[in-house]
Amino acid sequence: VKLIVVFFQLFSFLVICFLSAYLVRHYIFTLVVLKHAKKPLPTELHKTSPYVPMVSILVPAHNEGQVLEKLLQSLTCLTYPKNKLEVIIINDASNDQTQHIADNFSSNYSYMYALHRFPPIGGVGKAAALNDGLNYSIGEIVLCFDADYLPCRDIVEKLVKEFVNPVVGAVQGRPVVQNESQSFITRIITLERIGGYRVDQEARNLLKLIPQFGGTVGGFRRSILFDLGGFDEKMLTEDTDLTFHIYLKGYKIRYAGDAECYEEAVKTLKTYWRQRHRWARGHMQVCCKHAFNVVRSKYLTKKEKIDGLLLLHIYFVPVLTLFASVNGIILWLFGFLPISNALVLFLPLTLYSIAGNFAPFFEIGIGTYLDGRKQLHWLSPLLFFAFLYNMLICTKAFFDVFGGLLFGRAQTNWAKTEHLGYGTKYFPITKKEK
Repeated sequence: VKLIVVFFQLFSFLVICFLSAYLVRHYIFTLVVLKHAKKPLPTELHKTSPYVPMVSILVPAHNEGQVLEKLLQSLTCLTYPKNKLEVIIINDASNDQTQHIADNFSSNYSYMYALHRFPPIGGVGKAAALNDGLNYSIGEIVLCFDADYLPCRDIVEKLVKEFVNPVVGAVQGRPVVQNESQSFITRIITLERIGGYRVDQEARNLLKLIPQFGGTVGGFRRSILFDLGGFDEKMLTEDTDLTFHIYLKGYKIRYAGDAECYEEAVKTLKTYWRQRHRWARGHMQVCCKHAFNVVRSKYLTKKEKIDGLLLLHIYFVPVLTLFASVNGIILWLFGFLPISNALVLFLPLTLYSIAGNFAPFFEIGIGTYLDGRKQLHWLSPLLFFAFLYNMLICTKAFFDVFGGLLFGRAQTNWAKTEHLGYGTKYFPITKKEK
């Protein structure tokens, strides 16, 4: 019995140490961003840059009839030279008006092309759809936009300018929630996005760590994907998988915070669960695939390895927190933890609320301050309940991933989020070029 008690106590101690590493990491990130916040922004060199490569934009779309037209309209307004641009719309086994919209734009705009995938080849997942589009693309740089996103007009220039440096393999822009006022959930997601991109991604970029490629509002060198044989179609989060492939091949990722793109956030707890469960499950898959390779990589610096491992394990944080909390309750109920030390039960939970899965409280607070969004501060305490919800989501994903590894089950079909077009109503469309 004593050995069991020692094991449980040691487990709680290790979890607290693990969470403390994230706590220190987020403090450093926040201080770094604050330090650079008052520095003048760099001039927009992309307006006069001689680097104007051929760019391919991939738009994977599976039943995106509610939002696809607005995205394609916004792409007609891009200021990037149209003779250096192609847009490939990948209709992946849709059964709504997606195919009609794609065909309509491809017939009216010479730089737009519709690629249709039908069952049984079509409909098996986003990675497979992107691979098909990649095979048809000709651009040196490939950008990706999900169908519910609406980019700023000069976003291509803002993303492409980073590729002047040959060591840059991918660039990530900044998603901004467009339908923030729609529900309590969309407001919470707005806070998460602000903390995650205004502070977290910006700090990783400034510290030359590992900014994460998010799969949309970003792009990569086409040559890298061909060297890899395309996206791994077994991965639910092909974007995170690509992030580590890029670094393991000796390239870097840059974050372009001025390259904003407006997204439609999910508005209900049910859709939030589905989306975050997919993210958590896919991220855990990537962790199992790349963690050892990160440790032994000859291309990564020590600080990149540390940041990479923390990034890979981020979705295990809520799982360990839940296990540690249950562990503490068991020790207390069976009399192995004195009542005077009962507060220890809440230590993992407290640390998790500070070093949470998406963005810690202070990162979000500083992010909203820097963005001039002070009116959102009153929602910050409610993030604790979002973190509790994510504990359940990530724990379910944990058992799904390892159940799949044990029994050979893998999800390869589209696990997409339903988009209803609520995030597009404020976006201005002013100019079209054919």
